[in-house]
Amino acid sequence: MRPNRLENVVGQGHLLGDGHILAQAIRADRIPSMILWGPPGTGKTTLGHVIANETNSIFVPFSAVLGGVPELRKIIAAAKEQKNYYGKKTILFVDEIHRFNKAQQDALLPHVENGTVTLIGATTENPSFAVNSALLSRARVFDLKPLDAEDLRKLLERALEDEAHGIGHVPHTVDDEALAAISQNARGDARRALSALELASDFAKSAGVEALTVAIVQEALATQTLLYDKSGEEHYNVISAFIKSMRGSDPDAAVYWLMRMLEAGEDPLFVLRRMLIFASEDIGNADPRALGVTVSADAAFRRLGMPEGIFPIAQCCTYLASAPKSNASYKAWKTAQSDVREHGALPVPLKLRNAPTEAMKSWGYGEGYRYPHDESGFSPDETYLPDELVDRRYYRPTDQGFEMRIRERLDGLRTTPRAKGDGSGGQRGEKS
Repeated sequence: MRPNRLENVVGQGHLLGDGHILAQAIRADRIPSMILWGPPGTGKTTLGHVIANETNSIFVPFSAVLGGVPELRKIIAAAKEQKNYYGKKTILFVDEIHRFNKAQQDALLPHVENGTVTLIGATTENPSFAVNSALLSRARVFDLKPLDAEDLRKLLERALEDEAHGIGHVPHTVDDEALAAISQNARGDARRALSALELASDFAKSAGVEALTVAIVQEALATQTLLYDKSGEEHYNVISAFIKSMRGSDPDAAVYWLMRMLEAGEDPLFVLRRMLIFASEDIGNADPRALGVTVSADAAFRRLGMPEGIFPIAQCCTYLASAPKSNASYKAWKTAQSDVREHGALPVPLKLRNAPTEAMKSWGYGEGYRYPHDESGFSPDETYLPDELVDRRYYRPTDQGFEMRIRERLDGLRTTPRAKGDGSGGQRGEKS
């Protein structure tokens, strides 16, 4: 059922709609090297095949898991021949490009740069972390989205009508609710939706019935994941309930929503990623250990896998839910970000500038800087912000958990009288 032409691709309207740069590039046969980033079943491989069919190109698939540098060299040699003698371009489609090792990336880089091959990489991982910067800088990144229920339904209806490649040769009556159930259960994954339809069709045939109903679909899939994706937005509703339960310091509700997700087949790494964000955004310095606990849970899960990996995830979940909460650090950087964007790159005060040369010292770099260690560890009334922002307060600690001690310390420092002795601290450019 994989489409071969651009007009037959379902979904990804933000990339393939009229006027979008990718659609225009395909139709003009001017394909840049690119990384297709998105969840499974969103059409990354399909789009690679479509591009090859729509352009004057040879399509060469390559597995980053199974292939090595010798295979890459053979592909490059053949691509050079096709380009030099026949004027044909070669599209090198690298599946799971996030698994490319350094040797593979180094071997490919110059040939992408000089145009011997056009690289199309497919990955479910964030390419900023999964692909080295040199290769990434030579490719456009296109973000593929999960297909919505309406798009998945179109694919299912197409499969029901297609006698050659789908299941149109099998007589079926299909309930609208059954198609809706499959679409919702697929969670944006076209491959999962089509596989579920095929499985339900086979189950119905073996049971001697011609009607595909919700009951048949549920029986065929033998899963309760439909409860998780009962509507198109339920995935987001459950993760929202999970986060809000932890934020509300309710470990019972938090672990319930956690298990709702894991039992429904949610990727535990997705859950852990959200918990890492939560530990910093919602707990912060009220309990600085929370981030370390979550990082350890993430590492433990990666080492244990499932099902034992649920132990550290559940432990971390209950810890985060029970911990004191503060979003003061989050608010601090958001406010500082706003000032940076509003005021631009304000000059660094001279006293704070590094002065490694005599010329810089003669220009006043580092002059007047007070060295805190010469003043019992703190220089009262000293300022470190640009002059225009000298009175700004970004970080306002709360009275929650450990952050209350931070607040008390900062309040005490700000009211400390100036230390006796050498208050100036001298010109300590070498300490800058």
